[in-house]
Amino acid sequence: MRLADFIVRDMEAILVQWEAFAATLLPAAADMQSLALRDHAQAILEAVAKDLRTSQTREAQAEKSKGRAPKLIDAPETAAQTHALLRARGGFNINQMAAEYRALRASVLRLWMDECQPDAPHLNDIIRFNEAIDQAIAESVGFFSAHVEQARNLLLGMLGHDMRSPLQTIQMTASYLAALNAGEKVSEAASCLIRSGARMHALLDDMLDFNRTNLGLGITIAPTPVDLASLLADELNQLRAAHPDRQIDIEVVGDAQGVWDGRRLQQLLGNLVLNAIKYGAPDAPVRVLLAGEEAELSLEVRNSGPAIEPVALKQIFEPLKRGPNCGGGHDADSSLGLGLYIAREIAKAHGGDIEARSDEAETVFAVHLPRRR
Repeated sequence: MRLADFIVRDMEAILVQWEAFAATLLPAAADMQSLALRDHAQAILEAVAKDLRTSQTREAQAEKSKGRAPKLIDAPETAAQTHALLRARGGFNINQMAAEYRALRASVLRLWMDECQPDAPHLNDIIRFNEAIDQAIAESVGFFSAHVEQARNLLLGMLGHDMRSPLQTIQMTASYLAALNAGEKVSEAASCLIRSGARMHALLDDMLDFNRTNLGLGITIAPTPVDLASLLADELNQLRAAHPDRQIDIEVVGDAQGVWDGRRLQQLLGNLVLNAIKYGAPDAPVRVLLAGEEAELSLEVRNSGPAIEPVALKQIFEPLKRGPNCGGGHDADSSLGLGLYIAREIAKAHGGDIEARSDEAETVFAVHLPRRR
């Protein structure tokens, strides 16, 4: 018997085994009834049977085995995609959903091979069946991942928005306590609250910026005419106050006036300098060079220290990653690993770019910003 005919004829026996396995996927399946456990399994199997009966070229089969079967324009969701969405909403994890397909593959082939005895099963049916299951897995995993990603982004957005109000209250109360001048202990406690609140605020801003870029919205900028030399000098003064044990130098060459988002470029510089402080040699200065040319403005942050490995250098602007040689301390632990990623996104929002190079002599982050977009 051909496999497609077997699947259609023995659908109920296959579904019983699917349901029995799905019931073991706890805790999500604990309170699910038969209909929910079988969710879209019959539609998936019917699609597989139809696929087995459809003539296909070798190229089409190869693409399908890689999960890259062509999708018709304006076609509705496939059964596998809808199944993934409902499993994600039902509390299943992606490994449990993939396990359903592995169990389905094994049970269908085992039941069919038993039915074929004493004749040998049709080899091409096995190949085509595996290709169809691989395509269904790819569709399910893609939809499941997209749903989880969307839910995570919405959660981050709501969390970031809702945390701003209580954080501002904490900072205002701490500033009020500091202004009371009610003794050394109260002043120290207020200063600690203010510093911690500032760190939380920076982390929150990073999280919201990351969330926007992850949603494809990009970094928001509001360009105005600015003197970038003055703005960046102010940013470095704040960094020197926060890190009095570190030397931070700046050199300005040429015209630094233009139309940019000054606050965002202060954030970009702050991220690059903090990165240099964390990973650079503690006894060597961090050097900032701002050069204004006719067509663009360039900004470089240089520090001495261990060279960055080529593999790490290629991934250095990827989000949620931190270097292996982080200098330690509280400030080193108060990072989400988003500083360089956000610096890159700020440069991109201005129509510019950023690059990193590193050798035994020094590590350099170079930003290039066009004067006109």
